[in-house]
Parts: sequence; structure tokens; C-alpha cells
Amino acid sequence: MAAAMQSRTADSPTRPKANCIAHVDIVGDLAAAEPVWRALEEPGHLFTPYQRFDLLGSWQRSVGEREGARPFVVIARDAEHRPLALLPLALRQGHGVRTACFMGGKHPTFNMGLWNAEFAAQAVTTDLDMLFAPLHEQADVLALTQQPKRWHDHQNPFALLPQQTAINGCPLLVMEPGGPPTSRISNSFRRRLKSKEKKLQALAGYRYHLATTDADITRLLDWFFRIKPVRMAEQKLPNVFAEPGVEQFIRSACLAPRSEGRVIDIHALECDEEVIAIFAGVADGQRFSMMFNTYTMSEHARYSPGLILMRYIIDRYGERGYRSLDLGIGTDDYKRMFCKDDDDIFDSFVPLTSRGRFAAMAMSSLNHGKRLVKQNQMLFDLARRLRQAFG
Repeated sequence: MAAAMQSRTADSPTRPKANCIAHVDIVGDLAAAEPVWRALEEPGHLFTPYQRFDLLGSWQRSVGEREGARPFVVIARDAEHRPLALLPLALRQGHGVRTACFMGGKHPTFNMGLWNAEFAAQAVTTDLDMLFAPLHEQADVLALTQQPKRWHDHQNPFALLPQQTAINGCPLLVMEPGGPPTSRISNSFRRRLKSKEKKLQALAGYRYHLATTDADITRLLDWFFRIKPVRMAEQKLPNVFAEPGVEQFIRSACLAPRSEGRVIDIHALECDEEVIAIFAGVADGQRFSMMFNTYTMSEHARYSPGLILMRYIIDRYGERGYRSLDLGIGTDDYKRMFCKDDDDIFDSFVPLTSRGRFAAMAMSSLNHGKRLVKQNQMLFDLARRLRQAFG
């Protein structure tokens, strides 16, 4: 399919032309965007592992298309046509408003563009104006949610935009490269987990491992898609993994190779009898970020296998020099057992047309209201009961 592409030329600010946006292309076809996208995943660029082409491309093909979302990939280039930034967006239309948002739906913990690191470090609001100027012909509003203010000590250029705190927070474990195990998890907590693990260690074939073969990955995912719906029904939570295309997306990304593993890595506790627990997430050499997890429905669940598995994962990445780890969006109690800090995450709603101004205000107000509910336990419990009653 031919790419749907639109180009514009922008005036450059007072900086070397190599660090200025000269052209902005809007690409409506994943195959056409792929070469630039993959080039911006190479070392020396700024992006989170949630924005890898193999992850978001899989989501767009399996889920986005079913939901009526069209690729809306924005590529900024300098005067010599070198890429400076790529925004992996999808365009949706509803209630007469064209909304561009990050690909991935509910599944990425973090949303961000892919940036030339030098350009990102020097970016100013004028650059963002140039980046957004050509977009108004095809979109009314940019809904840029769940963005980290910084990534690996580099500022996210979109942190320059007007913003509000995201609906949900993300607990963070900061790790000292080369630090002792006690700098990651206290001795007292380790002793508690080891005491619980003794019960599991008596099981034949008990082991922790990172799935490396297609057969192991497929087997673990088969188990996950059997157990997770039961777990979520038990907790009276909606099963996002049952939505059309989601299983296909997850399987594709978990099987997709990358230089140091898979696009989504699966860690597991198992014995010969059964899978006991899995945690799956994305890694980039400096940070591991959890995407999904579940644990057994058998009596082995009473020994806290999820916490034990988390200890193995933290030590694995800590020993490999990783600097941080997170367990995903939300402040569940088990996350606070490991993660004592918080990531700064923000939302920005950028109007591109007069119609978009009203939409941006409405989106901003709605997200602000949702955050207030999440921050107030009484309101949160009421909302959950209503969802259970009418959901």
C-alpha cells in the first residue's frame, strides 16, 4: 500500500541547521515509516522500549486497525533530510473530532516520541511549534498521555508542553549499578521471602528462568491466557486481554527478537507440575518495566510466588548494571514493597484547530476528574462498586 504522506517546510530557529527541523512528514503506512523508525531505535537516540517498532507495529496491526485507529506517524527532519524525531501516533475519529494519540492503547506504561538525542537536548518550544504546525489539516487535537518527564536522565522534549499530572502514578525502584543486593531489597524482606520460598523449593523441578525459546514463550503464554481471565474475574476487574486482537498483539511482541532477548521478555517461576508465576516486561539495558503478570490458582499461591519472582527479576537486572525498574502504572501495595520512589508522568492535550480547543479542555477535565477519584479512597471505592454493578 502506498504511504499516505504529507510534507511541510518550516523556518529554522537560530541554531545550526543540523539541529533544526526543516521538514515534517506525516506517514500513514507502517511499512513506509519502518526504516526511519528502526534507525531511531539505534544507540544514540532517546526513546523508551515501549516505542519499539516491533511492539507498536504489532499493536497497530492486531488492535489499532480493529478499533478504527489509523497510523499517523510524524517524522521531523533537518535540512539534509536526516530524521530528528518520530512520533508514533494513531488517528481516531469520534464525536466529530479527529484525535491523534500514541499507539499502544492501554498497554504501554510510558508514551514518548523517538528522538535524536542531540536535538532532544536542545529542543525549545519553537521546535515543537514547527513539529505540530503541519498536523492541523489532519487532526484536531493531540492527546499525549502517560509521558515520562525524563528518560535515562534526559528530558523528554514534550515536557516543554502545557501539562497536568497523569491519572495514575508509576512507582519506581532506583538501583545503584554495582551495588550490593541489600541496596535493592532489604535483608529483612529477603529473609521473609526466602522463608516462603522454602515451601516451593521442595517441589520437583522448581526453578526461576527467563524464557528464551519460542516453545517456552508459547507455552507460558498459553498458560497466561488461561489463568489471567480467572484471576481478573476473581478480582472483579475487566479483562483487557480479552479485547479483540490483544492476545495476537501480545504473542507477536513476546516472540519478536531483539539484540538482548525479546521485545517483551517473560520471566517465570515453574516446577515440573505447573507454572507458578510469570512477569513480562520490556528492557533496554538500563531499565526493566513490567507489562503484565499473573500467578497460579493452586495452593502454591499462598507462598507469595509473585513477590519471590519479583526478587529474582530485581536481582537479575541489578547484577547486570541496570539503574531502575518499575512494576507498571498504579500504586498497588505489592509495588510499594519494592519501589520507594515515583516517576514523574504527565499528560498534555494540544489543540490544533478551534474544534480541538474544546476537545482538549474536555479531555483535560475528564482526566483531572479521574485522577481526583484515584487519589480519594472513598470516591475510588464508590467508582469500583458502580463499575461492578453496571459493568
